[in-house]
Amino acid sequence: MSRFNVNAGAPCPCGHGGPYGDCCGSLHSGKRSAATAEQLMRSRFSAFALQDAAYLLRSWHSSTRPPAVDFDPTVKWTRLEILATTGGSAFHDEGTVEFRAHYEVGRYADAQHENSRFVRESGQWVYLDAAP
Repeated sequence: MSRFNVNAGAPCPCGHGGPYGDCCGSLHSGKRSAATAEQLMRSRFSAFALQDAAYLLRSWHSSTRPPAVDFDPTVKWTRLEILATTGGSAFHDEGTVEFRAHYEVGRYADAQHENSRFVRESGQWVYLDAAP
């Protein structure tokens, strides 16, 4: 369950440009599945922004999934930049998404940079881990 309620017509936190309900919201609710690794990455960023632990756990590979997701209540995720992708399309079984996730803690702003690995598990895209 998401800690924050967001209107389906509001801009999606992932920054892709569409309304939340047509973008990441439909993935969070289970109405559809991510078609690409990048789409899953965007939906996971939105889930962090909305503190949707259930979705994050569902979209995490079973071999690397933690027992729970704890959010820092002082962190506000503000913007996602997709820097590069490899594989991860409807025709692949694995892929990477390099991204920069911007956040604020009070007046302090910073970003997390990562190259995430994604694979298919039971036919669905899931987050595996950060690429070395």
